[in-house]
Amino acid sequence: MNITSSHIEEHNKTVKDDHQESLDALAHQLNKRNIDINELVEQAGAFQVAIPSWALGAGGTRFGRFAMGGEPRSLEEKIEDVGLLHALNHSSGAISLHIPWDIPEDTAAVKELADKHNLVFDAVNSNTFQDQEDQEHSYKYGSLSHTKEEVREQAIEHNIEVIKYGKALGSKALTVWLADGSNFPGQQNFGKALRNTEESLHKIYDALPDDWQVLIEYKPYEPNFYSMVIPDWGTSFLLANKLGDQAKTLVDLGHHLPNTNIEQIVAILLMEGKLGGFHFNDSKYGDDDLTAGSLKPYQLFLIFNELIEGTDGPEELRNQIAWMIDASHNVKDPLEDLLQSVEAIQQAYVKALLIDRDKLKDVREENDPAGAQEVLQDAFQTDVRPLLTEARVRHQAAADPIQLYRALGVRKQLIEERGADSVATGL
Repeated sequence: MNITSSHIEEHNKTVKDDHQESLDALAHQLNKRNIDINELVEQAGAFQVAIPSWALGAGGTRFGRFAMGGEPRSLEEKIEDVGLLHALNHSSGAISLHIPWDIPEDTAAVKELADKHNLVFDAVNSNTFQDQEDQEHSYKYGSLSHTKEEVREQAIEHNIEVIKYGKALGSKALTVWLADGSNFPGQQNFGKALRNTEESLHKIYDALPDDWQVLIEYKPYEPNFYSMVIPDWGTSFLLANKLGDQAKTLVDLGHHLPNTNIEQIVAILLMEGKLGGFHFNDSKYGDDDLTAGSLKPYQLFLIFNELIEGTDGPEELRNQIAWMIDASHNVKDPLEDLLQSVEAIQQAYVKALLIDRDKLKDVREENDPAGAQEVLQDAFQTDVRPLLTEARVRHQAAADPIQLYRALGVRKQLIEERGADSVATGL
């Protein structure tokens, strides 16, 4: 289905008066703090978050999956769904593909369809964490780290193939996440597994175009529960340094043990010029892949505080880092979930822009922790939703994306078009 400009206009008319009242109140509040609301609206409107192709269908657990109906059955339908999101919020202007789940059969046609929806292709993601029907060697005991050279070479060739697909689509980055590891003591030689991984990544790195990056992800556990070859940001950082300037670390917010200080990790990676991008989600225990900001909105805000402090302005922040969502839960409409995640990320970003940097610097110099908390809370407690609404309205998107999504019965229409039993490819 299509969301037309008339759908948007009619919806925005219904909330115009209430929205203007809220916006005026916020503008008055910010004006007293010498903050130009129009500049913030512009920054919010320019911020884009890539949508992962694998999050457009209902996710699952180890025990079952409950299909949503109307799920995208092809890459083309996934692009159309991201186009729906972007039409609603003007902030989902990129799609991140997962190969081989989303191999473009006709690259020119796929690019043309993306252009029609004002979308670009963000980082492409390789997959050596599961076996495909036509592959010769199994990844049961690892891929880039495998003890057998022929398995490693197969995994290397897959990643190089993914780069070729991404290059044809206009992508500029490859994301590598490895499920490699061990479940039992003695099963794996830790040092040899890491050396094998490094050597494999070097071969992939050598195949990168000059204007590309490879983003190395990490995870402390799952699917292996004794060891993971790349278990933490330090190991990813180590590998990125060994590879070269085009290799960086990708931070997935769910890939940490509980209560890890992620904002400090972000600050260190920024300082070293090795922060490549994010997979945004939220988690209670581990890699839960919940809606971004649904559990820890203050942590998300603190991460953006470090991001803004560690870069030279919003433009560098937006352009130097890959912003991607990685959430795929099993009880929400995935499109509503993604709309909520993008909104939460934008809220954290804009609130971090509100921080009085000069005052924060002063209280830090005076070793005043209470004063520092006041500065941060002053920004975090500000309700910036009217500002984000205004950014959407100015870009001809929906004032309230989920409200319009539901009013138009988008999921019902998708089910009518695709069927109640359709399952997203790759899931």
